[in-house]
Amino acid sequence: MSEELELTGGWSTSSVVRVGNTVRRPSRENAAFVRDLLRHLIEVGFDSAPQYLGVDDEGREMFGFVEGDVPENCHDAVWSDTQLEAAARLLRRFHYATTETPLGGRGEVVCHNDFGPWNCVWKDGLPVAIIDFDRAAPGDRLDDLGYALWKFLNLGLIDLDPREQGRRFGAMIDAYGASGRGPELVAAVERAQERMRQLVRTFPEEGRAPALSLLRRERDWLTAHAESLAAQRP
Repeated sequence: MSEELELTGGWSTSSVVRVGNTVRRPSRENAAFVRDLLRHLIEVGFDSAPQYLGVDDEGREMFGFVEGDVPENCHDAVWSDTQLEAAARLLRRFHYATTETPLGGRGEVVCHNDFGPWNCVWKDGLPVAIIDFDRAAPGDRLDDLGYALWKFLNLGLIDLDPREQGRRFGAMIDAYGASGRGPELVAAVERAQERMRQLVRTFPEEGRAPALSLLRRERDWLTAHAESLAAQRP
């Protein structure tokens, strides 16, 4: 067997390794759904996600390794319009591939539920593939897009004029194909932040306070600028 190399970035969960052209990791709670999802994506021609390859001799799940870069610390990143638009189009393609399928259940689509820069593979400076589907589940496409807007724009974390963030917000919405839905997407960001607050409250004590402090900063910024953010156009 090839040497095992520990992976960081989007594959930063412990015990995730690269072996040759595969990624291997322990099975997760959502494993059956993720297997079905990745198989479906291949069947419908969506080639921007890892291929599921089965289970190895140690009982670890195997996925095809996607060549490219995966950023780790993204909190201070200011992505260009081209990068933001590419991310929005990638998410839209994923949603389109899961629309009106049994996997979507009663939801509009399958949502990734953690679509941030760290869960994309980047080539030539652009996000070209999605990884880490552990939180994938049926849901509302705007909820997934709201989370992506929050995380790709780093709302409340980077020193940009709110009007510029509003312009970038609009550019990403338009690239996804959700023009005119700014107010709904601001509300989706708010819901994403509340879901994150509930999740952070389950963290170990030593990590809870810093995470809540960061989230409070983001929530305060959104509260202060929600109206102008929703009204801005690219």
